[in-house]
Amino acid sequence: MSPCLRLIEMDPVGEANLRSTILMMSSCFCKSPPLPLLITMPKRAAASTLGPKISKRVKNNDQKTIRSFFTSSLTTPKQEGTKFELKTVIIDLCSEDECESEKEHSTLLAAAGGGLNGTSAIPKPTHEATLQETRPNQAKPIDSNINLLHFTPDLSVDPLVFSLSPCPWDTNSSAPYAFLSHALVTLSSTRSRISITNALVNTLRLLIRYDARRSLLPALYLLSNSIAPSYEGVELNIGPSTVNKAIQSVSGISSGTLRAMSNKLGDPGDVAFAAKSSLRTLIPVPPLRLASVHASLLKISSLKGQASAKQKQSIVEQLLVAARGEEVRYLVRMLSLNLRVGAMRTTILTALGRALALTPPSGEEPSGLGESKGKGKAKLKDKDDEIWRKMMDAESLVKQVYVRHPHFGHIVDAALDSGLGRLSDNVQLSVGIPLHPTLGSPTRSLDEIYERLGDLAFTAEFKYDGQRVQIHASRENEKVAVRLFSRHLEDMTQKYPDIVHMAETLISQSEGLLDSFILDAEVVAVDPHTDAIRTFQELSNRPRKGVDIKDVKVVVCIYAFDLMYLNGEVLLDKPFRERRRLLRERFPPLVPKDPFCSRLAHAESVESQDGREVVEEFWERAVASQCEGLMIKLLDNGEVVEPTEESGGPSKAKGRKKPLPATYEPDKRTSAWLKLKKDYVEGLGDSLDLVPIGGWHGIGRKAGWWSPILLGLWDAKAGEFVGVCKCMSGFSDTFYKALNERYSEDAGTCSRIPYADVNTNGLIPRVWFKPSEVWEIKGADITLSPTSQASKGLVAQDRGLSLRFPRFIRVREDKALNDASTPEFLAGLWRKQEGRGGGADEGDLVDASSEEEPSEEDELE
Repeated sequence: MSPCLRLIEMDPVGEANLRSTILMMSSCFCKSPPLPLLITMPKRAAASTLGPKISKRVKNNDQKTIRSFFTSSLTTPKQEGTKFELKTVIIDLCSEDECESEKEHSTLLAAAGGGLNGTSAIPKPTHEATLQETRPNQAKPIDSNINLLHFTPDLSVDPLVFSLSPCPWDTNSSAPYAFLSHALVTLSSTRSRISITNALVNTLRLLIRYDARRSLLPALYLLSNSIAPSYEGVELNIGPSTVNKAIQSVSGISSGTLRAMSNKLGDPGDVAFAAKSSLRTLIPVPPLRLASVHASLLKISSLKGQASAKQKQSIVEQLLVAARGEEVRYLVRMLSLNLRVGAMRTTILTALGRALALTPPSGEEPSGLGESKGKGKAKLKDKDDEIWRKMMDAESLVKQVYVRHPHFGHIVDAALDSGLGRLSDNVQLSVGIPLHPTLGSPTRSLDEIYERLGDLAFTAEFKYDGQRVQIHASRENEKVAVRLFSRHLEDMTQKYPDIVHMAETLISQSEGLLDSFILDAEVVAVDPHTDAIRTFQELSNRPRKGVDIKDVKVVVCIYAFDLMYLNGEVLLDKPFRERRRLLRERFPPLVPKDPFCSRLAHAESVESQDGREVVEEFWERAVASQCEGLMIKLLDNGEVVEPTEESGGPSKAKGRKKPLPATYEPDKRTSAWLKLKKDYVEGLGDSLDLVPIGGWHGIGRKAGWWSPILLGLWDAKAGEFVGVCKCMSGFSDTFYKALNERYSEDAGTCSRIPYADVNTNGLIPRVWFKPSEVWEIKGADITLSPTSQASKGLVAQDRGLSLRFPRFIRVREDKALNDASTPEFLAGLWRKQEGRGGGADEGDLVDASSEEEPSEEDELE
């Protein structure tokens, strides 16, 4: 029974009295003011308040419908100077037994000799219609799926012709969650990057125009599948069981029915939508507001302790009761942090920049908006168009500010207060807020490096096999604050108390030369006696949270390689040679006597001016060591020759020169940083024979194809396929098209339910493939994975193995499914390559190339 209902015990005065009371109450309810809710109740619960005959029929499932009327109080008119008040009650009416005939109805009324709780009589209602003329349950239920918007605009149209008037919702209230749900429906209906961007731009423009202060920021977080900045560690921590219990409580369906729906539909949002679609209310519950939904999710994230599960379930139930139509689907998907709308961070930043340019908070919009150009369609890609240039400038500005200061709240506040013109001044790089790191571009050989950089001076550094870390530290009133962040901007401060101690030591021993800094470095496990570098696997054995500094067993060294901020000065625009000089001067190597303080060293390096032989010898040392390879970094700003393209490949003819800055470029895969890894040069010697067991729809140019593909090996002992990696490299367009034909719902080879026993440790693809072929796959190396179940227990008790950078080679038509690689074979390959280095799988089994998002040009070309 729904938690919002409460039964008050009634002393039965006989079946006739009870039935007459039911009929009288139903008549009163039909003509009295509307009741708060009409809620479907479980039949067994309803049967307990009915007479024996009716109860028997209810338990035998003979009833078509059982309804429950709920009211907080009901006062009837005075009769003979007596005031009669009914307290909170629930009356259950069975449609087949209510007034089976007019004769029975009159007889029951005449037989009523008593009332509730011993009252002598129930007074007659004063409404005009007589009881004989009134049929029970005449209150018309309201469809809870009705859209509360005045109209649903087409958000996917070109923003230059999209009209902001009129507003889709009542402007006297904040933006309803129904509007965001409509936007999410639009986003889900397309895989076109242009349409997705247009929908986001138009959604944000409407919010900026009509409800910027209350709803713009919540919308940005909810659209980005989050509720707060990633580095703040705000998590819902709400499991599927809590959501399922809430769905059951609100909808009244049984756990078995819910399980069957889950098996059929798969997606939790689809399940919730189907479960609640048949519910009706007598009067509408106050609609969900966009800002209030975000606030409720924040409240869920703040709940801790033993009673938090029930409290979270209660909040979810309240949201589900108020949700209508598609709101239910996307509300549950948000609770699962799986919106599935294809709106990635880069696209949202693009949309925010364009929206602020087209609809400035000041209200001064560019002229010409809403007017069609040419043949009725805006030329969005016209480089000479003034509006287009403003959009591109705003987009670039918002992205630049965000990657240095990834906090939507600060950006929105600054944009609304001062506009785009002062955004970069008001939102700057700050200690304590991580910036997105610079990324290196892969290369295959030293020859390629020299060809790309020419005569430009560079340094070659060891690329250590550890975990990248940003160290933020500042001193204020003799108190030092330190925060550590990962490459993905996750807060790691609690994981490395020894690094925190090191940062505090650096400032305290600097004699006033250090007040604040941001370092880019690599955390590497080392032998405390010999300083020899240990494997990444040893580093990964450290707990992730709540580490007591006295319990640290794996000693680490911080290899610092860049300095982005020093004593209040932002260094991002300085060339690497200058940043490195400051790093070496202000941060000398540290080998502390305190065993609970980590060590500090500079990345070992050689210079290009020392000669190519020196660089090649340095490379050989990297290959023979525990390092992953080399990082090649440009020392000074320069220019490189951009090769021309002829027949799909670079020509020998020189192209135009382009600038190549040696500045720190947050979130960019720059050519000023080049990676030369053993993986790229050597690769995994042996290949694996894996079976495609599932897939996801691609994005951008690959929107119509399966990409990536989930691959599994065959575990004969368990009789199941075990997921080992996702693959999206090595496929041609011709292969993709053929793959679509082989794996489609029409062909009977795709399903939302696995065709065979599979073990993916909770990783669920968009569709499951019917196992039918074996692929030869090669990769960079094999690594321990916290998610993969492949070979788990053969090399580590708590981790499986995953293949990094998998690449498709060919279909093995000569092999049957039971000829696929086994867990034992995979474990053997791992042992052969153990000690050569190799990175870590963070738990998502994703090919690195999937991190890059296609641009609009993918569709425009």
